Amino acid sequence: MNEADEKVGELEEALRARGVRMTRQRAALLTVLANAEDHPDANELHRRAREIDPSVSLATVYRTLSLLQDQSVVQRHVFEGAPARFETADAPHHDHIIDLDTGDVIEFCSDRIERLQAEIAAEHGYEVVHHRMELYCRKKG
Repeated sequence: MNEADEKVGELEEALRARGVRMTRQRAALLTVLANAEDHPDANELHRRAREIDPSVSLATVYRTLSLLQDQSVVQRHVFEGAPARFETADAPHHDHIIDLDTGDVIEFCSDRIERLQAEIAAEHGYEVVHHRMELYCRKKG
């Protein structure tokens, strides 16, 4: 069993834990989510899922995403000026660069930024519990 298959199993388990019946359509969406290397929006997830099972409806995509969000299995990102995008929640912490010209979302992680945020929070008497960083950028030149 590969990593994507394991992820599909985890996503299915999260839905079953909520008493949600697994259907071919939902299985197709879970397969798309598990294999996504980008941050697709609901329409793109729908398009990809229909390649696996043409009977997948956009309503099924939205309902399933909502259930997966409730289970904290999928993260919903709303980047400025764009529809919500989704990724599975099992990835290690990372931040995002959003290319304003192409809409591409680039993941990055910086130990320096993490340390600086912790230092700033501590200076104010706080401890970082959770944070999200989004950098909106354009390529130079």
